[in-house]
Parts: sequence; C-alpha cells; structure tokens
Amino acid sequence: MKVVKFGGSSLADANQIRKVCDIVLSDRERRIVVVSAPGKRFDSDIKVTDMLIELASKKLNNEDYAETLENIVDRYRQIAIGLGLGEDAVEFVKQDLTDRLNSNVDSDAKFIDLMKAAGEDNTAKLVAKYFNFIGEKAVYMNPKDAGMLLSNDYGNARVLKKTYDNLAKLRDMEELVIFPGFFGYSEDGEVVTFSRGGSDVTGSVIAAAVNATVYENFTDVDYVFCANPKVIKDPKPISYFTYEEMRELSYAGFNVLHEETLEPVYRKKIAVNIRNTNNPQSPGTMIVPAERAERVSGENPVVGIAADKGFITVHVEKYMMNREIGFGRRLLTIFEKEGVSYEHAPSGIDSISVIVKERNCPKDKLERITDAIRKELEVDDVVVEHGLAIIMLVGRGMSRTVGIASRATSAIARANVNIRMINQGSSEVSIMFGVHEDDVEKSLIALYDEFFR
Repeated sequence: MKVVKFGGSSLADANQIRKVCDIVLSDRERRIVVVSAPGKRFDSDIKVTDMLIELASKKLNNEDYAETLENIVDRYRQIAIGLGLGEDAVEFVKQDLTDRLNSNVDSDAKFIDLMKAAGEDNTAKLVAKYFNFIGEKAVYMNPKDAGMLLSNDYGNARVLKKTYDNLAKLRDMEELVIFPGFFGYSEDGEVVTFSRGGSDVTGSVIAAAVNATVYENFTDVDYVFCANPKVIKDPKPISYFTYEEMRELSYAGFNVLHEETLEPVYRKKIAVNIRNTNNPQSPGTMIVPAERAERVSGENPVVGIAADKGFITVHVEKYMMNREIGFGRRLLTIFEKEGVSYEHAPSGIDSISVIVKERNCPKDKLERITDAIRKELEVDDVVVEHGLAIIMLVGRGMSRTVGIASRATSAIARANVNIRMINQGSSEVSIMFGVHEDDVEKSLIALYDEFFR
C-alpha cells in the first residue's frame, strides 16, 4: 500500500486535478490520497488558504466579507465545471463556508483554524466526487470519523499517540480513500490545524499508521535539489538522502517538506518519495533510512546546503562560567519560562550563545529574558544581536572525510564573509555557520562552488 499526498500546486485547477487522478489510477497500490487546498495557478494568483485567512479576518473584524466569500466559492466552481461536474457540484462549498462563518466558537484562534481547514476539506470532497464521476470507487474521509486527533494548539497542533491506532483501520478499506490534509480534531471535538504546509504531516502520519510501503509526496519539482534554485542556477538534483539529512535541510530553509513531516515515517522506517505531478515519469528523490543510504566511495560527502534568516543571538559572558554547576540548565530555563525554544547553544569556557528564531521571541519576551539573565545568573554581560542567518552544510559522508570544515571556512572567507559562529554536532551530519543576513547569498554561492562545481 502507498499513501500519496498532493500539494496545492497539484490541485490548483481542474487540469491539475485530472493529472492527480491519472497518477493515482496508474498504480493500484496508491490507496490513500491526501490533498491540500488549491494553490496558485500562476505567480500572481492567491492560494485558497490565504483567501480563507482573509475571510476569517474580515469576519472577526466585522468587515464586509461577501466578495471574499464569493471569490473562494468561484475558485471551486471553476474546478467543478472544468471537471465536468457542473455548478451544482460546488453548492456544498458555499453552504459549508456559510456554516463555518456562522458557527459559535469561543476564541479567534479556534475560528481561524475552523476557516483555514475548509480549503483541504472541500477539495477532498470535490476530488472524491470526481473519482466517482469517472467510475472509480472513492470515498471522502472526514478526519474526525477517522480519528485524526491533535493537540489543542491552534495553528500549531501536534499528533496525539492514539491517532495512529485510530487511523490503522484505513488500511482495510476497499474504496480509494480521499483524506483532507492540514487539520484534525482536538479531543474536545474542535477543528485544529497544523502549522502552514501541514498536509505533508497528515500524509506522513497516515503512512505510519497503515504501515505503507512508501509515502509519495507529489509537488511541482522533479527532484529535491542540493541548494536553493532561486540563489544557485541549475543546482544538482539529489537522487536519495537520509531522514537525518533531510531534517537538517528542512530546518534550515528547504521548503520541499514541512519540517515535522519525517518524524512519523522515521519511526517506521518508511521511505519518502518526492515526485512531480507535472512530470510523473521522473523517479524523484528518495528519502530513506541511514542503513539504506550507504553512498558509493568517491561520492560527494556533502549532500546539500541550506540557509535561513531571522535569528537572534543572546550572547552571555561570565568569568569562571565553566565552574558553575547548572549554569546552562538555569540559562535555558529562563527561555523555557517564556515559551521560547532555542535552536543552537555554542559555548566557550566563559561564554555561551543562545540562538533563537526572532518570530518566536518578540521584543517584550526578549527584554524579560535578558533582565532575568542579568538578575538571576549575575552575569558579566548580555549582548543581543539581530540579523543572524544560519547556513547548514549537510551530509552523512562528512564524518568520514577529512578537511570539510576547512574547505567550507576557506570558501566563505574567499567570498569576503565574516563567520560569526560555527557549530558541529557530534554526529557530524551537519555543520552550522552563522553569518549576517546580508551575506547569505554570497556564502551559499561560495559553498556550492566549493563542493558541487
């Protein structure tokens, strides 16, 4: 059995949905189909999810939302008519959206999640209708009925463990199952969504629950590339790499998969295949367990380079810090109390830097954190630096290759970039470089030229 997920660009219009259905029917092992909300049809287009967020915002602010509502319904109307289903096939969309708009929910966060989930939910219903229209036995599966239970962290939910047992029964269904991605239900019965891009996570959870042979994730690229094509011209494709490598790259800005996608399939050692809806003949990129990814001797020890901006460094200095038992724990507890997770914490004997994402640490939290560090830890100095970017050099082969760090730092130096910090984990799957945001592109090009040209 294969679980297959299609992204928003694969479902943007009727023609794309026909491609999706052809792909599904070309392999009878594809039994569970996870769908996103319709994405952009062209560069200046608007994703349906963004339209739904606008609709929710106007409702909450008591603004006129009639035009926005009609624009969303019209997107589905064009799809339905294009698929030959007729305008009547989309009346349920307008009714569904109207019911959601008139629902009684007790918080803005709940209401926004309820509205956002409408994109995937109605797409799944429409895709199931089309499969039935062309004579295939397919059924829309409501996540609540299936038992997709999530934490009640609205807009950023996590899967509850009991979900996997609930979803296992999908394996025994005879019909083709069309499952909406991105959302599930809290134990209180409220709609809850993952963070944006969370349909990837839905597919991974289902694949793990039903013990799929492979989880296919269809998007709009033939392969995962070793560097950002917007920065590097014609970057090399990656045929296969490991969960750990993909996790490091996703964390640092690779946008092919949601960063939480791999955890469920990693536990079950289920391979993930990134494919292109517009070129299904391409084998795509395989993400596999480490034991299945022993690379041929002589291959590049570096598999990819990624970068992400928007980090803050909180640099703490205290003389004889290394002799103070529990200092690091007490420092990180201060961040924990403010609900701020840290990304990296490189240290010296009398200093430690805590790197956090700026979006997770607004000004008021940052001020409370630095005040607490000064008062509770009695440090000599606390310095906050904004505008940090992180570059990740990733590859399992680096641990067996001498001189990778030297080559990387020399390449960055030749680009006249000052490295603010370096951090390498003991597993040696990745090396992290901290540079100023303005130097990211120069650094990426320099590293790509060093390791891939």
